[in-house]
Amino acid sequence: MTTKRLLIAAGGGGDAITAAMVHAALHGAAAPALVLTYAWERLVVDPVPGPRRAADFTGTEPVAPGLVLVTPDTRPVAPAGSLLPLLAAGLRPRLGLLDPYEGAVGLARQIAAAARWCAADRIDLVDVGGDIVARGDEPTLRSPLGDALAVAACAATGISTTVYVAGPGLDNEVPLPALVPRLGQPAFALTAEHTEGVLGVFDWHPSEASAMLVAAARGIRGVCGTRDAPAPLVLDEASRGVHRLSLRRALELSALARALEGSTTLDCAEEASRAVCGFSEIERERRRAAHPDGTGASRTPHVMRAPRSAATLRARFAAWERDTLAEGIEYVTTRRITEELGLTPTEARLLLDDLRTGLPVRRSVPLWKLTADRGPGAVRGRRAGVSGAR
Repeated sequence: MTTKRLLIAAGGGGDAITAAMVHAALHGAAAPALVLTYAWERLVVDPVPGPRRAADFTGTEPVAPGLVLVTPDTRPVAPAGSLLPLLAAGLRPRLGLLDPYEGAVGLARQIAAAARWCAADRIDLVDVGGDIVARGDEPTLRSPLGDALAVAACAATGISTTVYVAGPGLDNEVPLPALVPRLGQPAFALTAEHTEGVLGVFDWHPSEASAMLVAAARGIRGVCGTRDAPAPLVLDEASRGVHRLSLRRALELSALARALEGSTTLDCAEEASRAVCGFSEIERERRRAAHPDGTGASRTPHVMRAPRSAATLRARFAAWERDTLAEGIEYVTTRRITEELGLTPTEARLLLDDLRTGLPVRRSVPLWKLTADRGPGAVRGRRAGVSGAR
């Protein structure tokens, strides 16, 4: 059996994208690899709160007891949704499903099964942003549970594990001044070469933290506005850094990971999160799913109506662009454009295709550069740079 590198996307979502880039930097993009990840995504993608398990999918590939792979042919069972099948088609590493419903103990069994299947004697645990080293009391913390469960589970396996934090602060969960002393100096930095295998996923994947990390690695610098961040984030040279920590150090920093050791159910894990952090992110998702039009809802409701014309969309974008530039923002994510303008999927395709092909050039994969150019065709698109968030 061919040995495969084993990586874990600590929080699910965009962490799988970041894991693919870290793998490319550490081992080379062509090296065989398996990335274990949660099927735990934004309500706009999956309207069912909490993570999915193997029974929530058809077409998974069981390759060993306790280990199933997600393939391009995998499909979520309605009403659940998932972008993992598209990621399986778009990323070079294979994707394995992490099921947290039996707590850290169950996750440890799955990780150990994956290590045996990969013939791997070590694990790379990857997080974008840094909430994997959250103390639990940060006021901006939103989604620590998946990361902390992964830390506790890796510790329970006894397999040598290294933690990698890429793009410190880009998830806007732990303030950068608090992160810096916890992470120390970066071990290395991602480059444009390391992003080549993931660029295509940002045509449809909503991860903003991973998008900003890719932008930073590709040399984009400036002030960036995302939907997840309450204030603009600045992409600079440090934004492309990758920090290396021992698993022991991650456990020392994460009170939640320590509290999750020995947990055998997701309900117990939720209780630990309430005790350490004062909230359960799954409970927050339940409230948002029950009241999708309320403040803080993660989806943009679409009214049943005929799509707006290209000319109307260009005019709306131009007005929005002027207002956003006035906030000092130079770059924005696709998600910010589509959600703040309230675009239906059809309208989003129409407007974004217009921006890709028009002038001045706004598209700078995976971001969009805002421009004050009000000349002819200025409301049509071009290329850019950024700054620096499941």
